Amino acid sequence: MPPNQHLFSESRQTHADIDHRMPVLSLKRSLKHEKVQVEIENVVATADLSQHLDLDAILKVTPGAKYNPQRFPGLVYKLKRPKTTTLLFASGKMVCTGARSVKSAKTAIAELIKELMGQGIIIIVARPDIEIQNIVATGDLRGTIDLEIVAERLCKTLYEPEQFPGLIYYMKEPKAVLLVFASGKIVCTGGKTETDVNIAIEKLRDTLEFNELIPCEGSSSNNQANSSELLSQVSIIQR
Repeated sequence: MPPNQHLFSESRQTHADIDHRMPVLSLKRSLKHEKVQVEIENVVATADLSQHLDLDAILKVTPGAKYNPQRFPGLVYKLKRPKTTTLLFASGKMVCTGARSVKSAKTAIAELIKELMGQGIIIIVARPDIEIQNIVATGDLRGTIDLEIVAERLCKTLYEPEQFPGLIYYMKEPKAVLLVFASGKIVCTGGKTETDVNIAIEKLRDTLEFNELIPCEGSSSNNQANSSELLSQVSIIQR
């Protein structure tokens, strides 16, 4: 079994036992630190056109689109502005990924619908609802963290360093999953609004700081490189 699958199979098995640990850390807003800088890395949005689509016809009139039904059942459409990739299926369902904001995701879907209407491929009777399925963001808590202590004192966590270097924290309100590293770098996934993502990260920071679990300021250098490394692990907490 691949390491990532093993990690998550164990997380499901032990999730029911997490509540038997020590009580959740106290939470109190602190005014000692600046607001955590949060970067939205990916917004996944879906829409349903509620009509059958001829993907072969769309491929002929849409420059840059790719469609190989032997390899993948959806047509891949890439937009430069905003930079996104949208998957279009014969059922009329659409999945947009790669947007850096909710607004950009909605704009990308609207632009594709506009183009398809202009080509006479589809007829829109009513504007389709666009749903945000997931927002992935990164942040830096700017302080080193002892993950073993956090795992002992914070409920709803999973930390097995021999398999994965980060601590997985399941936040109930707002509902999100946070991947926390000893360096203070974090990845937040599962949020449905940008507000929820910011609240989840700030709430985590406040909890750790109030309980003196961020003992010293960390360096914020190489943020981009570190973010790339963290995002490569997002598939683990999205399963």
